[in-house]
Amino acid sequence: MYSVEFIFKPGKYDSEFHFLDNLIQGVAESMEGYLGKESWKSEDGNKVNSTYYWQDELSIKEFSSHPRHIEAKRQYSKWYDGYHIIISKIQRSYGDNNIEHITPNERVKNA
Repeated sequence: MYSVEFIFKPGKYDSEFHFLDNLIQGVAESMEGYLGKESWKSEDGNKVNSTYYWQDELSIKEFSSHPRHIEAKRQYSKWYDGYHIIISKIQRSYGDNNIEHITPNERVKNA
């Protein structure tokens, strides 16, 4: 499993942005290797982190090369004041089972 963090500074959004954003999310959700998404906003509200979860690197490459995604990437400076992307391979994940999450909980509860 992989995660792709898209960290960005929001700029001004217009109708074209909202149209492409919804379209691209639909493309991601239609892809076999897409597992889910979650977003966080920094405390000061100046940055957003949208983390996408993917089954494998091939799925990430297919999504990043989709024509609609390429179209949006070419125009990013119209809507964002900056961005940074982090692609990570998830080695393990765990918790106390009180929070549902896209990643598997590898910790076994003691009986």
